[in-house]
Amino acid sequence: MSHLTDDIRTLRGVGEKKAQLFHKLGLFTLGDCLEHFPREYEDRSRFYPIAQAPVGENCCILATVAQPPSTRLIRKGLSITKLRAFDESGQIDLVYFNQPYLSSQLRQGEEYAFFGKIEGTLLKKQLTNPQFEPAGRGMITGRLLPVYRLTGGLSRTLMLQATSQAIQYTDELTESLDEEIRQQYDLCHIRYAYENIHYPVHREALEEARKRVIFEEFFQFACGLQLMGQQNITAQGIGLTWYPPEEFYQVLPFSPTGAQRRAVHEAFADMTGGKRMSRLVQGDVGSGKTMVAAACLWLAAKNGMQGALMAPTELLARQHYESLQPLMEQCGISCALLTGSTPKKQRETMLEKLGQGEISVLIGTHALIENNVVFCRPALTITDEQHRFGVQQRQLLWDKGADTHSLVMSATPIPRTLALMLYGDLQVSVLDELPPGRKRVETYAVPPSYRPRLDAFIQKQVQEGGQVYIVCPLIETEEGEDERQSAVAYAKALEQRVPQVSIGLMHGKLKSREKEQVMEDFVQGKIQVLVSTTVIEVGVNVPRASLMIVEDADRFGLSQLHQLRGRVGRGDRQSYCVLVSASKSAKTQERLRVMTQCHDGFRIAEADLKLRGPGDFFGDRQHGLPEFKIADLSQDVSLLQNAQQAAQQVLRQDPDLSSHPLLLEKVKQLFHRARQ
Repeated sequence: MSHLTDDIRTLRGVGEKKAQLFHKLGLFTLGDCLEHFPREYEDRSRFYPIAQAPVGENCCILATVAQPPSTRLIRKGLSITKLRAFDESGQIDLVYFNQPYLSSQLRQGEEYAFFGKIEGTLLKKQLTNPQFEPAGRGMITGRLLPVYRLTGGLSRTLMLQATSQAIQYTDELTESLDEEIRQQYDLCHIRYAYENIHYPVHREALEEARKRVIFEEFFQFACGLQLMGQQNITAQGIGLTWYPPEEFYQVLPFSPTGAQRRAVHEAFADMTGGKRMSRLVQGDVGSGKTMVAAACLWLAAKNGMQGALMAPTELLARQHYESLQPLMEQCGISCALLTGSTPKKQRETMLEKLGQGEISVLIGTHALIENNVVFCRPALTITDEQHRFGVQQRQLLWDKGADTHSLVMSATPIPRTLALMLYGDLQVSVLDELPPGRKRVETYAVPPSYRPRLDAFIQKQVQEGGQVYIVCPLIETEEGEDERQSAVAYAKALEQRVPQVSIGLMHGKLKSREKEQVMEDFVQGKIQVLVSTTVIEVGVNVPRASLMIVEDADRFGLSQLHQLRGRVGRGDRQSYCVLVSASKSAKTQERLRVMTQCHDGFRIAEADLKLRGPGDFFGDRQHGLPEFKIADLSQDVSLLQNAQQAAQQVLRQDPDLSSHPLLLEKVKQLFHRARQ
């Protein structure tokens, strides 16, 4: 047995209690400690002469103890130990609280390395409770020192001891990257990477190590996604008979766009091709994803099979039902709605009909994945706003039948390259055009001084029968924050300024049922102005909503602003979006200018990628995908792209990774963690 597989309790000073603290961090062996990467580093590589050590900053100094430490009791429970140290440039006072034992550890005439925050003045400097070690040891001074994620009761010192012991056995590590890949992408050896990511010899070595470890994590991720994609492509699916989609188009009250027709054709080809469909329909707000879903449900029903559509909230599920049920009825297709609030008697009747095949299309919430929901002839499952569901939830719905086809929908425009990275296990259809005749939401960027004019505009919109969203970045005012940035404070102030309108408040601290009720009241017009954080429902249709005001718009990404803007302009009235920002930064102005001039979600996403990086697309972790230990989708995109190319290269030569058993095992471990 290797040393890296040794139990964490083999470490000096780690008994059962300390071991439990390591277990909380997922660390059970010495090898696990190697995978527990530092979250940052303290630069202790430079030693300052005492005279040049900057006051107010953390510094390392080399100094000789000038006198024996003296300790005195200030009061019960409080002692102070003082000493003085010097170097060629000057002297410094050292003060320790409640550490009388230091009198035996810091010896007069011996040189020590000290690290701490320099206090006092240029002429009289002091260190309070500095860390120290004998000069030349170099464990906690004179280097880049790792800072690890810890848990209560687990000291930094003990974690340092654990990782320093683990890296003694890096010769037991096996290289999982081919030599060809390492050379092609200029990657260091695995042993060098792990040694220097924990205890880098210098900054350049740290960068080399990070590059290698991040690349490998992305590489395993890309291999896993591509293997999943291959499985989906090759998996057998229920073979349906092709029916011309034009037959379904005839019952629509509008003519589908070219993008909608293309997506329907792609989905129909999947469903009738003998292989299992696993497709993402990605489109801008209002691009018509629901119509594509309806066409697929129609095809399943035409074949005498059943389909299910799952939405993240009861309100959104109900809106889907209300829009789809009339269409299905015209086609002679039975359609039902199942949610958590469906009465027991009605539910029992519905489930009985479902089991007998009398219901062809079932629309609902998470209630669809309950064990007692049994389909007679399932062929298709659809999840809306797929980022709101975990992979496991999607899988539970999928597992309602054997070889069922799967369609997922997302209203988040993502540049196609990033979409392919995120949804590597899915085929992607992009709806990149809006229905003709839809009015553009006029967008303006204004300073806070416009707020009185906005109050008047709110009243005007409400008087004309419109409704208003106001989005704030904070729920409640935090210390140092402007009250206007708080949804709670804004709603209260607005009630005073505009008392003649009904105002609702929604934020993440409300219970799910409370949020749904507020949203329901807004949909029904009982609330005229909704002040909210970004929790306002994605996808919910409020046709009378004609004005969106976003406070402190500079705090939001462009893609997020575009999503918010998409909450209005769903009816036939002219709609507006006003972005309020006090920022005078040139970058902020450029970002807001993009919003006022561009209405294409994909172009905005590309602009956001250039201006801010891809972080906005990954603000919410994609449930069921691996949570990276060190790689960052928002910062390391170029490495992700390289890793993806490398994965394609390896899988072309070894499609099932049978010649790469270690890599295959690491991929399995990575995706297994994601599903726990």
